[in-house]
Amino acid sequence: MQILGTVTPLIPAVLSPYTGTGANNINRLLTHLFLALIGSVFLIISAKVQIPFYPVPMTMQTLVVLMIGMSYGAPLAASTVFLYLFQGAIGLPVFATGGGLAYMMGPTGGYLVGFFLSAILLGLLASKGWGKTWQTTAVAMILGVGVIFTIGVSWLAVFIGFEAAIINGFLPFIYADFLKIIIASFAMPAAWSVVDRFLK
Repeated sequence: MQILGTVTPLIPAVLSPYTGTGANNINRLLTHLFLALIGSVFLIISAKVQIPFYPVPMTMQTLVVLMIGMSYGAPLAASTVFLYLFQGAIGLPVFATGGGLAYMMGPTGGYLVGFFLSAILLGLLASKGWGKTWQTTAVAMILGVGVIFTIGVSWLAVFIGFEAAIINGFLPFIYADFLKIIIASFAMPAAWSVVDRFLK
């Protein structure tokens, strides 16, 4: 329940762009719902596919979170990751090794909270112009990854201790996440182009 307690207070802010009536607002809501569904599908797929890498196999989920945050903006990115977490909370096997509240409250639950907060942070930074160059995009993504690991490792440390959490939940993923940041930074123009077609 700790994850839901962290996420639930942010729901009003997530839904605020969709309040009101009228055809334009309904079209906006439907478009954002479609993009959120697509984004959640990518999150599910990226959690399941492992790519051989040293020292541990990597998934592309962090990459997808980074790109959703930077391309969707804070409200839509938050809605997308929240939808993904909700699917997991009701028991759908959307996470790397399963689903359900027990999984979310387990040792890796902090990374899920980190995904949500990182997506919001990246969306806010993108709205402030941090995505204008690949350099500022990379810096924003480094901050986003920092949020994921700060919360994820802190949560994991409750279960296995801080030193073990660093050794098992951070150090093995440094090289892979550095590579993901590089890939995402250069892939963002294409992502923005696709998303803009829907939002215009």
